[in-house]
Amino acid sequence: MKQLIECVPNFSEGRDMGIIKQITNEIEKIEGVKLLDVDPGAATNRTVVTFVGTPDEVIEAAFIAVKKAAEIIDMSKHKGEHPRMGATDVCPLIPISGITMVETTEYARKLAKRIGEELNISVYCYENAAFKPERRNLANCRSGEYEGMAKKLQDPNWKPDFGPTELNVRAGVTAVSARDFLVAYNVNLNTTSTRRANSIAFDVRERGRTMREGDPITGKIVKDANGKPVMIPGSLKSVKAIGWFIEEYGIAQISMNLTNISITPVHIAFNEVCKKASERGIRVTGSELVGLIPLHAMLDAGKYFLRKQERSLGVSDDELIKIAVKSMGLDELKPFHSKERIIEYLLEDGQTNKLVRMNLVEFADETASESPAPGGGSISAYAGALGVSLATMVANLSSHKRGWDERWEEFSVWAEKGQKIKKELLFLVDEDTRAFNKIMDAFGLAKATDEEKAIRTQAIQDASKYAIEIPFRVMQKSFESMEIIKAMAEIGNPNSVSDAGVGALCARTAVMGAYLNVKINAAGIDDKAYANEKLSLGAEIEAKAITLEAEILKVVNEKIA
Repeated sequence: MKQLIECVPNFSEGRDMGIIKQITNEIEKIEGVKLLDVDPGAATNRTVVTFVGTPDEVIEAAFIAVKKAAEIIDMSKHKGEHPRMGATDVCPLIPISGITMVETTEYARKLAKRIGEELNISVYCYENAAFKPERRNLANCRSGEYEGMAKKLQDPNWKPDFGPTELNVRAGVTAVSARDFLVAYNVNLNTTSTRRANSIAFDVRERGRTMREGDPITGKIVKDANGKPVMIPGSLKSVKAIGWFIEEYGIAQISMNLTNISITPVHIAFNEVCKKASERGIRVTGSELVGLIPLHAMLDAGKYFLRKQERSLGVSDDELIKIAVKSMGLDELKPFHSKERIIEYLLEDGQTNKLVRMNLVEFADETASESPAPGGGSISAYAGALGVSLATMVANLSSHKRGWDERWEEFSVWAEKGQKIKKELLFLVDEDTRAFNKIMDAFGLAKATDEEKAIRTQAIQDASKYAIEIPFRVMQKSFESMEIIKAMAEIGNPNSVSDAGVGALCARTAVMGAYLNVKINAAGIDDKAYANEKLSLGAEIEAKAITLEAEILKVVNEKIA
């Protein structure tokens, strides 16, 4: 899975969009990064910018944005309602896909170090990036704000994690963090009562409600030994919530911030609000997502609701998203367009999945054209995808076969495995063409000087190795799919056993076809040890695939007979 990080820097300028445009222009210069949102606030005199991309590129974009902000925003003249301490006030990094919080924390600290050392700006690391417990809370780091930072930086207890202990008067102080993805999410109610909506919000939010003596509404507030109100915690961790009435829709909503969707995912929050609303005689009619959401959150929701129905989870991403949208009523108030609301889809490059986005006729026509790509490698990957898709179909049919209800989960596991392999093989359809293009690009490099010749030679060798790795991966995944195909031939719906047989034929073809690509590309590799290793391993996979295909077809033919 491609690694993606979101960055949400807050800049201390919300009134002069010319200044903000200069900063966002710097971000958009970096290839591999996409600017998603720019949200200025005049009263707060602050702009929240959101961009996403691969980790190293995000770090570079964040750094040059902080640099530009330090050059064009003068904190000594800044006024605004929002607490602030620097031109770039905060710069959090959020893991989106293919990357852990631990890895994201390392990137956050790497960015903080660069800002401190190269830009001479004092930096505090907070939340998951904090080096000290008391610095996890941003409010502690920012206390005193810009006006108090010169003195604060001199305090040994508040020595910055990176950068100088003397205040950079113009740029101020910046806080860098790694944090979880925050989802803004509203649940719709069949009431217009803000008070009742608030009651439900207090039921679910982590902070809960104030404890009172006697009557829970009018009773005297219970206080602890320190004179602070005693709270009755709500049922959902990492959730902030409030009830409000939305005049535009004519309904009350529970407005929630899910501050850690790995602790409380969207679908769990929705179900809990449904439960608490029902206890108060109120019905949830749907919900509304504000802003963006990671793909995995929607897929997890789809699987959650399918599991409750005891249906197979091994269906396509599109189907999982559809189930999630319909189950939570995300399209009640307005259409839910996944291409506009899911972060990974916003980042899709039409050229990275050009082939798999074609219809069958277009794909066949493109293959039959005079262009050398797509060629046998892409076709092998697609044959493998078709083979495992047939096995996945058999698993899904078996999961809801009449009389096999108690076996739904058994077949769901097989179907999920199949979907995972199918997705990778579909990725490899286009990746094989990109591997071919890398070789062509390498051959096209200049070769006038000795240095240029050396660069060209190395580029050709690197591209040729990549052109071996891709079909070799096709071999591995296609052979791996034959475990699923065999299982479906043996234990799957007997009415679909011929489909498992065709799947075996496709998988074997994918293995053998991809191996032809490995062999032809290995001929141009100077690193003979590398080439021979791939050829040897490839021959072994091919032999096993041929043997396994024969075993599967024997089972299939016996069942058909």
